[in-house]
Amino acid sequence: MISRRTPAAVLFASGLLALTACGTMSTTGDAAPGPSGSPAFSPAASPSVDYAARAREAVVRHDRQFPEIAARCAGRATSLPKAPGATGTDPEANKYAENNAFKQELPDTPIEQCRGEAHAERIKAALTGEGKTAPRTAAELRTALEGLGYTVGPEVIKGASAEGSGLWFELRVHESGPCVGGQLKAPVRIDTHGSYMEGGCWQPRGGH
Repeated sequence: MISRRTPAAVLFASGLLALTACGTMSTTGDAAPGPSGSPAFSPAASPSVDYAARAREAVVRHDRQFPEIAARCAGRATSLPKAPGATGTDPEANKYAENNAFKQELPDTPIEQCRGEAHAERIKAALTGEGKTAPRTAAELRTALEGLGYTVGPEVIKGASAEGSGLWFELRVHESGPCVGGQLKAPVRIDTHGSYMEGGCWQPRGGH
């Protein structure tokens, strides 16, 4: 007498055949495991971004756009010197430093510092040099900076206040890293500095 019950082995084999017919699972080990721990169907992982290569390419573009600054800063160190170990033991001083960490600027490498200083001098000479009339409105300042080859986003310029404090600007030099900015009222001040810990070139108003 033939049993009408299908043996478990036959069911298992049928299941494997169904899987084979519907698709093939990755055998390369690249697929992420599924909920049960088995490989899951997924597209190939994207290659990782080479940020160091991007930074080098950005510097090449900067040097092509500003060859005189590239020549001035050639040979400067591209890494920071080793920082000395922390020696502060005053708990109040340490607490103050912690509370005001958001105001700290990220350090620039010697070559970034050189580029920033060179750009600051270039902008100051173009805006306020001998025979020049400093921009009096945000629109004039934007036009002047863009004419010098800088990218001027909406956050770069702050207009004159009711007290007549003059124009202020802070911009990140395209492709080279440092921030350059200052005020266009007497005495005119345009200098360079690193980005702030929380990002951007404007000093944050508050911490966490």
